[in-house]
Amino acid sequence: MAKFKTLDDIDVSGRTVLLRVDFNVPMSGGEVTDATRIVRALPTITEISDKNAKVVLLSHFGRPKGQRSEDLSLAPVAKALQAALPGRAVAFAKDCVGPDAEEAVAALPADGILLLENLRFHGGEEKNDGAFADALAKLGDIYVDDAFSAAHRAHASVEGLARRLPAAAGRLMQTELEHLAAALEKPERPVAAIVGGAKVSTKIELLENLVTRVQMLVIGGGMANTFLHALGVDVGASLCEKELAPTVETIVARAKAADCDIVLPTDALVAGKFAPNVPYDVVRIGEVPSDKMILDVGPATAEHIALRLGACKTLVWNGPLGAFEVPPFETATNAVAQAAADLTREGRLLTVAGGGDTVAALTQAGVLKEFSYVSTAGGAFLEWLEGKTLPGVQALVDAAG
Repeated sequence: MAKFKTLDDIDVSGRTVLLRVDFNVPMSGGEVTDATRIVRALPTITEISDKNAKVVLLSHFGRPKGQRSEDLSLAPVAKALQAALPGRAVAFAKDCVGPDAEEAVAALPADGILLLENLRFHGGEEKNDGAFADALAKLGDIYVDDAFSAAHRAHASVEGLARRLPAAAGRLMQTELEHLAAALEKPERPVAAIVGGAKVSTKIELLENLVTRVQMLVIGGGMANTFLHALGVDVGASLCEKELAPTVETIVARAKAADCDIVLPTDALVAGKFAPNVPYDVVRIGEVPSDKMILDVGPATAEHIALRLGACKTLVWNGPLGAFEVPPFETATNAVAQAAADLTREGRLLTVAGGGDTVAALTQAGVLKEFSYVSTAGGAFLEWLEGKTLPGVQALVDAAG
């Protein structure tokens, strides 16, 4: 990964810092129901404030499509941020540009913290409009990006600001980028990847990129059914994108050429319907009854994956191995997650995971905090796995010269 500046490279003392965060948090009844993203931004916020700099926070929330909507106001988030920062005052501005924002910034004390209203109330944000980016830049002296989860968007507050002000990565962005670089750009080998989920069609680019970068690629979830079908295996009534057989054949050929070993299930948990605690059987792959569907990889497969991970140095994980939301089809995901966590704790494996379902699955398995790094970035994490250039990251690299 090319060099970018961090808070170690810029002097923020006495300055006004525009800090891009991702406070697009879950809400219900006007209350924040999960403050994880707020909590993860606190180290950067407090570090800048402690250096006697004004901290002006910019974030999007929801999809107001350029229109003001009180249901999508960040005002409740300001209250949650205040609760997370006892002893510090958090101000809120009714707009993110113009007189309201400018007056709120001017009124801040030297180490003050201010959250601006939803960036997406202005159409110029998502359009990366130059005039809107200029209006944002007018509010501060330095730009710090701590929102990797928005780095795949070429928006004004993500890409435009980094090209208008001295720019650096915040601590969360820095940590994310360093772990991602360690996982795929300059990893310790052998490198393994676990990719699960329902459909191959949503992860074609990811698979095409990974087979050239890892030595072992484990395919799970409904995706594995499509791979098995393409290889001539009957998967019964399982979810399967049969029309993607040619695509799978191309991926398999590319993996073979790159000396990447694709690991598919050898046994599975099958049931007649997808529902909690339904009767199920464990069968060998190739013996799936025509009226049954594969809902999890089997115990022999899970044991094999765990054993293979013991010989690896790096693991990238995106997607569960089975229908983990419904018991007992979380069994294999839990078992492999625990094995990976054990290896991480022993210092034998660097584990980097990301994606909404992956975070939920690792949380359910009770190992979320035992992995080396878990990204909550969603789309940005996926595009990084696909090998794409992320506009927000590229802008920081360009700003570093």
